[in-house]
Amino acid sequence: MVNVDKLKGKIVESNLNISSLAKKLDVNQATLYRKINNYGVNFTVKEIEIIGMTLNLTLEEMNEIFFKDYVAYNAKKTKNKERSSNENKDK
Repeated sequence: MVNVDKLKGKIVESNLNISSLAKKLDVNQATLYRKINNYGVNFTVKEIEIIGMTLNLTLEEMNEIFFKDYVAYNAKKTKNKERSSNENKDK
């Protein structure tokens, strides 16, 4: 899930708006609004890359905006698997 508030903040900080960002992405303004309001569920990797370059985002900012929940989910999933594996070894 995309951190919509942080993304919108970065758009404003970059002195851009949805219309100008949509042009950079080569999508209709309404399409970009839908993607943002759907928490970025339908952003492609290429679109994320273009947004990052257009807004001059650091790698850390990109991760916080686009991948934080995904990374946290996978980290939790991995931790649970490791815990389960260790419990099975102890038996």
